[in-house]
Amino acid sequence: MYFLYFFLTFVLCLVLTLVIKWIMQRYKVVDEPKLEKRKIHKKRIPLGGGLAIFVSFFSIIFLILFFTDHLETDVSLNHLLGFFIGGFILMVGGFLDDKYHLQAKQQIVAPILAALVVLAFGVGPGIITNPIGGVINLNIFKLNISSWGDWFWLADLVVFIWLMVMMFTTKLLDGLDGLVTGVVLIGTLMIGFLSLQDKWLQPDVALLSFVFAGACFGFLVWNWYPAKIFLGEGGSLFLGFMLGGLAVISGGKIATTLLVLGLPIMDLVRVVFERIKKGKPIYEGDSEHLHFRLLQSGFSQKQAVLLFYTIAFLFGVSTLFLQSSQKLIALLFLFVLMMLVGLYFSRRNK
Repeated sequence: MYFLYFFLTFVLCLVLTLVIKWIMQRYKVVDEPKLEKRKIHKKRIPLGGGLAIFVSFFSIIFLILFFTDHLETDVSLNHLLGFFIGGFILMVGGFLDDKYHLQAKQQIVAPILAALVVLAFGVGPGIITNPIGGVINLNIFKLNISSWGDWFWLADLVVFIWLMVMMFTTKLLDGLDGLVTGVVLIGTLMIGFLSLQDKWLQPDVALLSFVFAGACFGFLVWNWYPAKIFLGEGGSLFLGFMLGGLAVISGGKIATTLLVLGLPIMDLVRVVFERIKKGKPIYEGDSEHLHFRLLQSGFSQKQAVLLFYTIAFLFGVSTLFLQSSQKLIALLFLFVLMMLVGLYFSRRNK
């Protein structure tokens, strides 16, 4: 059943991406390589490919929801509606940015609204796993708001920050052909397989994960180097939005997702720190990210992307076997690895 839905979504996205590509070319929603120095492609590439993933994923999910009983246990309709509306907001905001090149303060509106919509539809973990044992109950921190009832402010705050970090990690990771799509594909598969383990056993979450992975894989065929279409602003945000959301509704599998996206997240922190140190705006694009540094060091695009895939896969697979405390050790190891990489490139610059 899981493979069937994965395959159906893969085929749908594979075909739909070509349709989106034609539409974006027709209306000149393309990435111009001459607009920024850090652009490494040589010709116009259509944007907006994330729309194919969005439409493919929710088309299959709603077909499953209305014609089968395969989504009746772990995921509520409210959650699905929250992700759909939030994703739609990202698609609209992303299209406007791809077409009209919005300013940074305008670009951030859609991600904030998408995260708030998810919270409004009740997506949030009541508890998260404590890496040193037991669980942390977030629902004990609440405020009573008269007739509105109780507001579990800490749980909502954690989810909001988590989704924003995930969205901007995938947005900034989207610098090489197929990079962010493949890494998110790996992360989604890991959540899917983890949700099928006897310890967790969340078949609905697994189904959502494999359907989303199928959409990512279908798009990756056209996004792999040399890319025929790019995700665009909305697509790069939507991938982080959905991966972060799946981690939340699967029972707070934050450590699992952190291990898959740990290197890009730490690279994001490193780049932000470097920009602050140099007095540059943190939202200003540059070539400081690890994937660009790898190209400058002699890696080809394919080699750099496959290196990221390998790291994401190895740390992702480890989550299928490690306990919570062991995942914390793996995260510390990943942090040390990122520090060594940063030190290497700092010395190389000097």
